[in-house]
Amino acid sequence: MGGFTVMNDFSARDIQRKEMRVRLGPAKGKDWCTGLGPYLVTPDEIGDPYNLEMTARINGQEWSRGNSSALFWKFEQMIEFISKDDAVLPGDVIGSGTVGTGCGLELDRWLLRGDVMELEIEKIGVLRNRVV
Repeated sequence: MGGFTVMNDFSARDIQRKEMRVRLGPAKGKDWCTGLGPYLVTPDEIGDPYNLEMTARINGQEWSRGNSSALFWKFEQMIEFISKDDAVLPGDVIGSGTVGTGCGLELDRWLLRGDVMELEIEKIGVLRNRVV
């Protein structure tokens, strides 16, 4: 495993809503943009990857807080599953999934043009993006 970073897999829910009845899953509203950063932190710098505080803020207001201890699958399990049928190559990025209540859809809250999203993971940093 090369390292850890913060990932924001942006979703265009307005487009996705038109395409999907259950409002989740792969769709054109999902496959267009992903933010990574601010750093790639090596495993020895993280320590226990299953006990990191995670926070999502919009315009400085906390929308979500969680801990990596609540991950449904461990990173080792994700890599094992993916590598059964697909090649895992240097530079590949594997997302662990959204922190519980870390999705505006779950909260019935929506972003607007100009909003600033901040996703923070302890020991990694803050990924900051503005909606344009």
